[in-house]
Amino acid sequence: MGGNQTSVTEFLLLGFPLSPRLQVLLFGLFSLLYAFTLMGNGVILGLISLDSRLHTPMYFFLSHLATVDIAYACNTVPQMLINLLSPAQPISFAGCMTQTFLFLTFSLTECFLLVMMSYDRHVAICLPLRYSTIMSWRVCVTLVVTSWILGIILALVDMVLLLPLPFCGPQKVNHFFCEIVAVLKLACADTHLNEVVIMAAGVLVLVGPVSAIVVSYGHILRAVLRIQSAEGRRKAFSTCSSHLCVVGLFYGTAIIMYVGPQRGDPQEHKKYLLLFHSLFNPMLNPLIYSLRNREVHAALRRRLEKGRPS
Repeated sequence: MGGNQTSVTEFLLLGFPLSPRLQVLLFGLFSLLYAFTLMGNGVILGLISLDSRLHTPMYFFLSHLATVDIAYACNTVPQMLINLLSPAQPISFAGCMTQTFLFLTFSLTECFLLVMMSYDRHVAICLPLRYSTIMSWRVCVTLVVTSWILGIILALVDMVLLLPLPFCGPQKVNHFFCEIVAVLKLACADTHLNEVVIMAAGVLVLVGPVSAIVVSYGHILRAVLRIQSAEGRRKAFSTCSSHLCVVGLFYGTAIIMYVGPQRGDPQEHKKYLLLFHSLFNPMLNPLIYSLRNREVHAALRRRLEKGRPS
């Protein structure tokens, strides 16, 4: 078994079966979207760190979400861009396993961060008088650190089950990066336990958190409807709408990929869903939060005015 495993020292990422002309076109488009992802999330991180008015629990969580989005995109998109210019590019066994581990870590961490952000909004709207006491900096740091630790531990569980498997060929990964299910298909051994663990983890970190978020927003909706003034209700809804959009985008595609029913050619469907997940989600998150957020607009104006020569 050990000898078979060492026989495969690299994998070939097949990417998308497209014409050379279309691949060059997509390379340009995806490079632009990748640059927007880095720039948008970088601006969010910069504003939060530089503007003291954004040093609040909500923006503390948002800064970690932006960090995860940058890391998530950097882990998968560059390899995809390389493959668009030079299809079926090899990636080393160690590089492939590292990419799989990082993808799982960042995905799982974002799952838990979104739950923590919904809890923050729940406390802010349902218990406004106790908000500063409940959401102290110590609590916020604990919640964020817990999200990262849970993401790393659950990713390690999958990797501990994946690494001992023998890979004796073929080497072709039917994906644009080393996605764990696509890599498992190349193992020369029974992967039933791995598949069960992936499905169980999918239910645990997707269906569980979504249920918690739904319950949280049920309490938020009830609290908002009790607010007498229309302006108060509008402000409360505006602070939650951005988060709900991000939750819908992230969990919607993730549940379809890993928990939903498989029809047609599920591997091909997952590739395109993960393309959305890896490229569009991280780009859209800063846009969603900035377009509907007056505090971010104000912080950006202050930075621009400060940098303008007098």
